[in-house]
Amino acid sequence: MSSAASSVRPQQEAPALESHVRTGKQQLPRKRKRKSEPLHAMVDDVAEQEVAWSSAVSKFQPGEVWYDTEGRTIQAHGGGILYHQGLYYWYGENKAGPTYMSFNLGYSTARVDIIGISCYSSPDLIHWTHEGPALRGGGHADLQPRRVAERPKVIYHDETRRFVMWLHMDTEDYELARAGVAWSKSPTGPFWYQGSFRPHGQQARDLTVYKDDDGSAYLVYTSEDNRALHIAQLTEDYLGVRPGYTRAMVNLKREAPAVFKSAGLYFMMTSGCTGWDPNSAEVFYSKSMMGSDWLPLGNPCMGATEVERTFTFFSQPTFVLPLPNQPGRFIFMADQWDSENLSASRYLWLPMWVLPVPLPVQQVAARQYEAYSAGGVKTMGRQPVLPPSAVDVVVQWESMWQLQDLQDPPLTRYESQAGGQTVLAEAIVQSFS
Repeated sequence: MSSAASSVRPQQEAPALESHVRTGKQQLPRKRKRKSEPLHAMVDDVAEQEVAWSSAVSKFQPGEVWYDTEGRTIQAHGGGILYHQGLYYWYGENKAGPTYMSFNLGYSTARVDIIGISCYSSPDLIHWTHEGPALRGGGHADLQPRRVAERPKVIYHDETRRFVMWLHMDTEDYELARAGVAWSKSPTGPFWYQGSFRPHGQQARDLTVYKDDDGSAYLVYTSEDNRALHIAQLTEDYLGVRPGYTRAMVNLKREAPAVFKSAGLYFMMTSGCTGWDPNSAEVFYSKSMMGSDWLPLGNPCMGATEVERTFTFFSQPTFVLPLPNQPGRFIFMADQWDSENLSASRYLWLPMWVLPVPLPVQQVAARQYEAYSAGGVKTMGRQPVLPPSAVDVVVQWESMWQLQDLQDPPLTRYESQAGGQTVLAEAIVQSFS
């Protein structure tokens, strides 16, 4: 745990500045390339088809083009969701502009000129109404077109009744590496941009915000040239950070953090750092948000093919949404990035559970591990891996699904079915790497 002398806040512009942001993207995954349909094939009926899709769809369709209730393509990349007074509010980057690529010593970046941060609302997570830009580009120096604004996340302050947005702010070359903050009295905006800063003088790139049950809130961000994640508690008004921070997952090169809580434990979904290319998601857990001992649970992906699981279904995590009054049930939110045309990047939402690992499975695994350690059966020549905790996190691939499917949880990654009985899965003797 490092420390700082005092709480840190961004320098504030005159509060009369009503800004809204938009984004570029630094690194991430991409699915396969999709060829654009010829314009002449869609001119006459595309509007009718899109409106029909938005009104008729009743299930999540991961990786497909999603439309709002007006039939327009949803622009909410790198986003997060706030549930407030019976409605879901989805905030994300508006990337509806040309993509600009830059190359420097073998490292490439892609961005679009800042347009703003979009806001959509929905009563059911399926039908989304565009509420307009929550944060507009322009005005503040951070929000000028050639800057970068990414990964907006919004939490609600119960006492001040303000909605507070944190986001990653950067320059074209991703050297600025700051956290920006804005606030609003309405979930749909406008958000008043307060400026950006480096928390405790440290870089801040991919970030998220987590509000705990007791009202305390935390900023989690990639730092130290992506070599570590930092965790800092927010000030009482959520507009700055308190003294001191935790370094977590040091030298593991993880980014795209998404924090959630279940069964009294804190979990963090992350991706690796491979630019715009997809990689394996990995979950970590801790008994404390500010603890440095975040322990790995491995890649949570199940279903589809081994390649698809390995590459997180060709996506990068952005948020984990807990479902109200449904303990242990979540929606895994991710982006399928198209670095050559960021506007065409797609959304991948999948059912996710935090599941208890049955005691017999833990006991069998323990016996295998003891036998291996004593020089006994080597379980096909591989050292057994114990379930790292009494819980497991599972993200299940479905090409089409609905919320009711979350009521039928799968087995943990340590179990499989054989002859109608649950037995120890082959995964138990394989490492997470």
